[in-house]
Amino acid sequence: QLETLEQEEQERLELRAHPVERRTHMVSHQHGMTVTKTLREGEAEPQCWSFSYGRAELRGLLPEGASLLLLRVLACQQAVPPGLVFPAIDTEGHLCTSSY
Repeated sequence: QLETLEQEEQERLELRAHPVERRTHMVSHQHGMTVTKTLREGEAEPQCWSFSYGRAELRGLLPEGASLLLLRVLACQQAVPPGLVFPAIDTEGHLCTSSY
């Protein structure tokens, strides 16, 4: 019964004088999870979006950190069970599916 309580992801691209920074913060709460995306391009003010999902929608959620761990386990076993599909959060912060 592993559960993601909180996850922070940060990406920064240095493109000459125009850096781009993306942050994703996921936090679990009583009713589900809130995902907050922040985008900052150059010297512009950061743009923020927030999405909330209920526990039922997230049952079996596989965030990026857990996905990397699962990939290592599958590589060690040298096998992928057929039909292995999990709910996931895409790069925009929306609910999607991840299949292996």
